[in-house]
Amino acid sequence: MTSGPCPATVPADRGRYPYLGVEEEFFLIDPGSRAVTSRGSRVVARAREAVGELVSGEFDECQVETKTPPCRDGAGLYDELVAVRGAAAAAARAEGLRICASGTPVKGRDGPAIVGEHPRYRAGLAQFGTLLDGFAICAAHVHVHLPDREVAVLVGNHVRPWLPLLVSMSANSPFLHGRDMGYASWRTVIRGRFPALGAPPYVQSLEHYERLTAALQESEAMLDARTPFWDVRPNPRLPTLEIRVMDVPAEVADTVGLAVLIRALVVTAGAMVRRGHCGPETCGELVRAAYWRAARDGWPGQGVDALTGRVLPSSVQAARLVEHVRPALEEHGDLDRAVGFLHRLAERGSGAQRQRASWRRRGHLADVVDDLERMTTFGRPDSHGKGGPRDASMSRAGERGDQHVPVGGPGRVQGTDG
Repeated sequence: MTSGPCPATVPADRGRYPYLGVEEEFFLIDPGSRAVTSRGSRVVARAREAVGELVSGEFDECQVETKTPPCRDGAGLYDELVAVRGAAAAAARAEGLRICASGTPVKGRDGPAIVGEHPRYRAGLAQFGTLLDGFAICAAHVHVHLPDREVAVLVGNHVRPWLPLLVSMSANSPFLHGRDMGYASWRTVIRGRFPALGAPPYVQSLEHYERLTAALQESEAMLDARTPFWDVRPNPRLPTLEIRVMDVPAEVADTVGLAVLIRALVVTAGAMVRRGHCGPETCGELVRAAYWRAARDGWPGQGVDALTGRVLPSSVQAARLVEHVRPALEEHGDLDRAVGFLHRLAERGSGAQRQRASWRRRGHLADVVDDLERMTTFGRPDSHGKGGPRDASMSRAGERGDQHVPVGGPGRVQGTDG
């Protein structure tokens, strides 16, 4: 919810295929209790000695945020994510903590919630009050270079019907404070309580978009018209279109798979906008229903296709998305990486499924947190510091698919759940 990928170094020769960048948010975990703990400012201060502003604070002091520089391709994005996760993990370890990629806190927290010092967070508390209780949630945001804001808001119309599928594919928040909530993405449910979060409305132009945000700010349903928290938005600070709907994935490879699919969707939509197609006027209530179904069932459940209103398996919708954006994926060499991501979903399930599988081993939530932490820092729940390719597209010569985050192995802390 803070700043995006560093804007200063987008190469002038980027060509016609846009660069992309990613923000990821993580919980800080006490390795004994496995609860989240409020030492974000201290971890950020340590991380900034190594990577500067690529690691920053978040809404709650139990979180940190990482960001990548602009990246040309999936391989470069993978390496940048590995490096910045590594910096955050090393800083957390220096404070006696771990980082954990989950959309919601699995086991609760040590001590009271402490809101970050950013003026926007304080303004949000004043405006929304107790709606922000328990708003410690972690997301992944993908930025795609798109400096023309008129085009960007119309691209949002095209992206909007696909947002529920992105919820399904990224769902990684079934637990909250020790309880299975019965949803694949409880983070999505938490965000749904706010009056101006979720999918943006259909807009006819940039002027229409700005009139709507101004009216929502005046109503106090939106904090700042320049910074709407919709799940697709032209970033207020950067020349990017930002997609913000996803739970943070535990594995870097999955973040990259989502990112290249999203970039291909933005490229495809941009071409349609430039041909005069302003996007489907999808019913807002249908999109809302699709969000809810995606949050509840996730992958591989059934979901509402917001374009048609039909209930279809997530895998069928994902196959349709790949076909829709296939030319853009092929143009930049991302097809294998996107298809590899879907194959991994089919083979070992979503983040929510894997969290529940970790719990079923012994009925201990500590196992869920331990597995998440290992996936966050090593790429696999059973890695213990040993490497291996995380998707087929990374095992080719010239791509570093066997990298790890450069910190020591966390080991496994035994103990019963409280």
